[in-house]
Amino acid sequence: MKNIALVLSYDGTNYNGWQVQKNGPSIQQSIETALFRLLGQQVRVSGVGRTDAGVHARRYVANFRAECTIPVNRLPYAVNSFLPEDIAVSAAAAVPDGFDARFDCTKKEYAYYIYPSALRDPFHARYAYRYNFPLDLKRMQEGAARFVGRQDFAAVRSQGTPVKSTVRTVFWCEVEPADELICIRVCGDGFLYNMVRAIAGTLIYVGGGKLTPDDISSILRAGKRGQAGPTLPACGLFLNRLWYDHTPALASFRLDV
Repeated sequence: MKNIALVLSYDGTNYNGWQVQKNGPSIQQSIETALFRLLGQQVRVSGVGRTDAGVHARRYVANFRAECTIPVNRLPYAVNSFLPEDIAVSAAAAVPDGFDARFDCTKKEYAYYIYPSALRDPFHARYAYRYNFPLDLKRMQEGAARFVGRQDFAAVRSQGTPVKSTVRTVFWCEVEPADELICIRVCGDGFLYNMVRAIAGTLIYVGGGKLTPDDISSILRAGKRGQAGPTLPACGLFLNRLWYDHTPALASFRLDV
């Protein structure tokens, strides 16, 4: 029995998120179905995190245990032949038996894309949130810095699966232009439900003048969800980069670039 890690990416538009759902297709289900068709075995795939419905991933790591005689360097080609066009495996590696894609990940970076325009662009519709009004990039950058550090992020999470603590560490939160889009990049040791989408919504309020950068610190201290900005739609969110600092088998796949 081998423990195998897969590196993949996907367009989440047509899926109800990573995790298997009763009410619609999921990325996990697609991967498990492809592996069953390839290997003739029922396998359970464990992913680095539960991306929500409509959220995308540039880099995602999942692992499974199975009897597999296919060389790992050929496995991506074999699995991809059974996957839909909007999911692709780019690499595979044999990992230690105790490896788990979720718990061995030391930090993750999400990117949220905003298209500040009063007019629609069909080529951004699936991958960025269109905001009708101008945004002050400098104010957003100043506000983003207030999210950095180890603090309580209860003010920027939605109610979902109960958690023991709402304290997390954000290593960086940056706002930068990306051609005609604005990109918000947030890296942390873990994230609460809808946390990045709520951070992005709060920074839109800062960029649009509804909040000041200093307001963010007060909002985080108060811990009241209603004081922060809205939870933005899933279409603009990407799981962007991953770090596996203690897993040499994944080091060559450049998950952090």
